[in-house]
Amino acid sequence: MTRTVYVNGEYLPETEASVSIFDRGFLFADAVYEVTSVLGGKLIDFDGHAVRLERSLNELGIESPISKEDLLEVHRNLVKENGIDEGLVYLQISRGADSDRDFVFPDTDKVKPTVVLFTQNKPGLAETVKPIKVISVEDIRWGRRDIKTVQLLYPSMGKMMAKAAGADDAWLVEDGFVTEGTSNNAYIVKGGKIITRALSNDILHGITRAAVLRFAREAQMEVEERNFTIEEAQEADEAFFTSASAFVMPVVEIDGVQLGDGQPGPVMTRLREIYLEESLKKAE
Repeated sequence: MTRTVYVNGEYLPETEASVSIFDRGFLFADAVYEVTSVLGGKLIDFDGHAVRLERSLNELGIESPISKEDLLEVHRNLVKENGIDEGLVYLQISRGADSDRDFVFPDTDKVKPTVVLFTQNKPGLAETVKPIKVISVEDIRWGRRDIKTVQLLYPSMGKMMAKAAGADDAWLVEDGFVTEGTSNNAYIVKGGKIITRALSNDILHGITRAAVLRFAREAQMEVEERNFTIEEAQEADEAFFTSASAFVMPVVEIDGVQLGDGQPGPVMTRLREIYLEESLKKAE
């Protein structure tokens, strides 16, 4: 079935959708994005994604081209039109398309941002729990990882390094400490305590991260936000990651070292249950 997508105010069949070859998202990765999960035909934590989107746009000096209310309507329309019960809605906003290629930002009176949305159907999204093996790779990304830009080449390379090593994903390491995964936030559990890197420009301010940590504290779980090393992670009782597209997922092997019995741990399992249960209550 041909998907219906959204491009600059129009709903179109995906086969008819296009953007300019001069779009700055294509030429300079001058764009931001968000991915919102859909469960039971409803959007999970849309408000959090909308707030982060606005922050990312502001940090890059891109004027928001669409209101939060209109953006929610587009999300809902695409979910309905494409019959998405479980899946994702991808949103990308670039600085727009000038008449030629130039490093200098275009005049905002003449060039408006490009807005693109599409859905991805992912049946079984909520039920899928896959034990993940990770490798560690050097983190050589730019310094503003808190802005959710489309500069994803190195994370893609990290995933390919993991695949070549027979693993599923990579954890990025800078100055001896884990920053995050290629497309997720990273955690370890030791003695029942959940440990994850504190927020800064070094990592993405994950929407799922914020929800999971809030739910953990409400469940009287101990949370410590600090740096940790790969060696400390290898000695942990559990490890896991969070993301909007995978929720809470167990990490069972790090650089060839198995954690525990190689199966999802109790803390991660409980957090995933709480996250799904609480998030569905507030789904839009």
